[in-house]
Order: sequence, then structure tokens, then C-alpha cells
Amino acid sequence: MAEEAKQTCYEGSSVQSFQFYLEHSGEHGAILQCVNDHLPAEFKRIGAGKSSLDVLGAGSGGGEMDVQILTLLQSTFPTVPITADIVEGSTQLTDNFKALVAKTSNLQKIPFSWHIMGSEDFVKQVKAKKDVKKFDFIHMIQMIYYVDNLADTIKFFQSLLKNNGRLMIIIEATNGGWDTLWKTYHKDLCVHAITEYRSSGEVIACLKSQGLKYEEHAIPNSYDITECFDPSSPTGQRLLNFMTAQDDFHQSYTPEIRAGILDLLRNKCSTEKDGRVIFNSALSCILVHA
Repeated sequence: MAEEAKQTCYEGSSVQSFQFYLEHSGEHGAILQCVNDHLPAEFKRIGAGKSSLDVLGAGSGGGEMDVQILTLLQSTFPTVPITADIVEGSTQLTDNFKALVAKTSNLQKIPFSWHIMGSEDFVKQVKAKKDVKKFDFIHMIQMIYYVDNLADTIKFFQSLLKNNGRLMIIIEATNGGWDTLWKTYHKDLCVHAITEYRSSGEVIACLKSQGLKYEEHAIPNSYDITECFDPSSPTGQRLLNFMTAQDDFHQSYTPEIRAGILDLLRNKCSTEKDGRVIFNSALSCILVHA
């Protein structure tokens, strides 16, 4: 989570904060494990009998997950042409994505269409067109926090699915550490790019209300936040900045709020093991049917 208007947040210093978090949290490794566990069978179903495959990544960031997903799809259907449309509001992360594609040889034959904009702007652009492109697989990884209207966003992207397609939403798990932190301190944290925190519970409720068929898969993950409790630790400071979407956690809150957040992180969002504080950063992968 972080800063900017709406959909994504990552420009300037927040890109470094995001990359630091990814390195420290192991989040991409956990998501990749889920992708490798569940998508091969999904892709076989999605692509059966199709002469081409179209993929849309919404909020793709630096493309680390997209590259893995597209490589997996290619290996499942090595002779079927694939296209990739990428929606990402951060120019810096889009540049990182393009650089990653340039050095990934198997992706050279995939035509990419880059839409450097937030998802709301993409929705408006698509709705203005008469000839709307549909997709076999759409993924929204850790981006649903940044949209204005959750129900409308899900309904719109699900409507872009082709026959037998799937929409994959990856989001923080209900009752995980992020969910507990951001819902407990909602009024203090939901003040920048994220104005309404959502976890898998809100997404599932939305899917049920729209009568959409889906499957949910748990993505276990955790990481060490022990250094967050040492005010002199640069690592702890950087993690707290990212976890609260602030440029400076210690300057942004009163001593009472800081103490409350730290107490919550230690006692409600984490477990202690061998003297270390391990934050529960479990995620949920939700596969929505066409």
C-alpha cells in the first residue's frame, strides 16, 4: 500500500519502499507458489481448444508476477499466440516491467499493450470504445485497495472475460495481520491512496452479492517485524513506513497512536517465535469464473 492518487501509488521514494518491502516480506515468493500450484490446471481449462489467448494484468507493478504467469501460460500452450495488456498507473514500475520483458527471451514474441493509467481511467477508456477486447485471463494482484468502487470494478473486469475465462484477485486475507492493523486504525491509516481498506472478506461478499462463481485458495505468508520495535533500526523504520503507508511513521502519529499500533502489531497481528516477532501476512487468491 502507499501513496498517489488512486489506483497505484508507486513513484519516487515509494518505489524504493515497495521494493524494500517485497525483499523483506517474501510476498512474491508466496504468491508464486500459489500460481504454480493452481494456475497450470486452470490454464489447461481456460485454453482448451482456443487458437489464441489474451491476458490482462490490472495493477501489474514491476511485472514480476506477470512474467511468471505469462511464462507458465506459454509453457502450457507453446504453439498458441498470446497477447498481454498491462494496466499500471506508475510510470516507474512500468519502466521496470518493460526492462524485465526485454531480458526475458521467451516473452519476446508476446505483443504487449501498455496502458499507463489507473484502473478507473482504463474502465472509462474501454467503456468509450465500441469494439471491446475480451480476455481469457485477467489478474488483479494486490491492487483492489486502490479502486473507488469495489463492486463496480469486479463487475466490469469480470465482464471482460471470454468464454471459460478466469479473473484472479489476490488480496490480503480476512483476519490476517494487515486486515487487523488497517481495520483497527482505519481513520488514521486510510487517508492517502487507500481510503477504504478491503480484504478477502469484502471481495467474497461482493462476489456473492453479484451471484458470481469463484474458488478461494489460501496463500500463507509471514515475515519478521522484530526490528519494528527498535526505534533506532532503519529496517524497522522502513517496514513501519510501508505498513502504515507513511513517509515517516514516527513523525506521522502521536506517541499514543504509535504505541497503540506497535502493541497491536506485536499482540494481535503476529506471533512470537524464538524471541522474534513474526507478522501474519496471509493472502487469499480468488479465482472468479466468466
